[in-house]
Amino acid sequence: MSIRIATFNMENLFRRPTAFRIEDPAKRKEILDDFAALAALLDLPVYTADDKAKIAGLIEKHRAYAIDPKNPPPIYVNQSRPGKDSGLFKTTGSGASTHVEVTAKGRSAWAGWAELAQDDFELSVVRNTGRVVSEVDADIMLTVEVEDRLTLERFNTQVLGGALGRRPYPYVLLIDGNDPRGIDIGILSRHPITSVRTHIFDSGPERPDLRLFSRDCPEYEIQLNGTPLVVLGNHLKSKFQDNPDLRLAQAKRVAEIYRAALERTPHVIVAGDLNDDPDSAPATVLRDTGMRDVMSHRAYSGLPGTHGTCKSEENKLDYLLLSPELWPEVQHVGLETRGIFAKDIKSFDTVTSKGTAASDHAALYVDVDL
Repeated sequence: MSIRIATFNMENLFRRPTAFRIEDPAKRKEILDDFAALAALLDLPVYTADDKAKIAGLIEKHRAYAIDPKNPPPIYVNQSRPGKDSGLFKTTGSGASTHVEVTAKGRSAWAGWAELAQDDFELSVVRNTGRVVSEVDADIMLTVEVEDRLTLERFNTQVLGGALGRRPYPYVLLIDGNDPRGIDIGILSRHPITSVRTHIFDSGPERPDLRLFSRDCPEYEIQLNGTPLVVLGNHLKSKFQDNPDLRLAQAKRVAEIYRAALERTPHVIVAGDLNDDPDSAPATVLRDTGMRDVMSHRAYSGLPGTHGTCKSEENKLDYLLLSPELWPEVQHVGLETRGIFAKDIKSFDTVTSKGTAASDHAALYVDVDL
C-alpha cells in the first residue's frame, strides 16, 4: 500500500501576526525581539524599578496600551481586569505624549498577557494554502504554524471540503504548544490517529526551569495495515533569531524521542521545519541516529531548498527524515512550490504577490510502500 506523507509550514491559516507581514526584516525582528523581551519581563515574580522602566518603555514604544482598530499597535498588553489596584500599568497624556507607569509589583499582582496584533487573511490567501494541500493530496500531512485545532478543522471542512470541493480529512489533531503567538504543529490524516504524546513540558539540560521546545515535538501514532507509523512533528527555534544553542538542544532531544519511538515501531518519521540547513549541527545530530533525508534519495531530482527561492541548500528548512526500515520503501519524493511567490518560482495563477502567497515554504512529500 502506497502512503503519501508530507510536511508543510502553512504560516497560519486564517490570521497572522501583523509583524510577520513587515517587509523589512530588521524592523520585523525588532518587534518580535521586543515582544519576547516584554513577555519575559512580565513573567517576573517581582518587578524591580529597572524592570518597571523597561516594561513601560516597551509599552510606550509599541503603543501596547492602544485600542485603535484603524491603526492597531503591533504589540498589545491585554489586561483582563485593568483598574486602579489590579492592572499592570496606568497611562497619562495622549497620542505621542502618552506616558506609561507600571503600578503592579509583580506577576501575581495583575491578570493578563502580552500578545501580537493579528490580521485576517484575505480569502484568496486561504484558498491558495488549500490549493497546496489539495495538489499534494497526502494521506498524512504534518501542518506547521497553525493557530489551533479548531482552526485546522475549519480549514479542513470549509476550505478543503467546501470552497475547493476536495475530500476533507477524517482525522485532524493538534495540541497547543509553547509559542505565545499561536503557531502550533498539527496533523491531517486519512488513517486513524491512535495516540499522541506531547513534549511541551520537556525542560532543557542547562535550565530545568525552562521549557525546551519553542513549540512542541508531538508524537502522532497512526494505524496502518500492520505496523503503526509514528510521526514526530517539529518546528525548531528560528535560525533567524540567532539561537543556535537552543536549536541544537532541541534537536538532541528530538533524537532521544526518535530512539524511544523506534522501540515501539520501526516505522518512524521526523517531519517539519528544523529551521536550519542540512550541514548544520541540529540536522547532523538527527542524521547521526541513522535517519535519512528524503531529498537525498535517488527518487528526488527537484530544487535543493524548501524556503524562499528554494535555489540552494541554504534555503532548505523543511525535512522528512526516515528511519532505516522505511528508506528502501521510498517510491517517489516531491516538492510543491507553486504556493510560493519568489523569483524563478512558477506559482499558481492565483498567487500573484507575496501578499497572496500560501506560504514562503514549499510542501515536501514522500510516497512510501507500507
